[in-house]
Amino acid sequence: MYAVIKTGGKQYNVTTGDVVKLEKIAGEEGKEVVFNEVLALGEKVGTPLVAGASVKAVVLKQAKDAKVIVFKKKRRHNYRRKNGHRQNITLVKITDVCEK
Repeated sequence: MYAVIKTGGKQYNVTTGDVVKLEKIAGEEGKEVVFNEVLALGEKVGTPLVAGASVKAVVLKQAKDAKVIVFKKKRRHNYRRKNGHRQNITLVKITDVCEK
């Protein structure tokens, strides 16, 4: 069974056993986290959430994502700015998709 969860302002389609890269969430490596904001569960679509549904996951790793280069330039004005950004991420493995 699949579920659509909401975390970090984004929505993710997950099933049991998936490894998902999320924006940083609180939790140490090896600890369990529970996502209660389930927007859809199988064929059930919530209004806006599915009542009693939750998704359990285990935190695999707290890390940083690949670097994104931000480069600004204005032609003929000798204006160049280069900046980089690495977003903090959390890798989680989905262990259970359940409804009550």
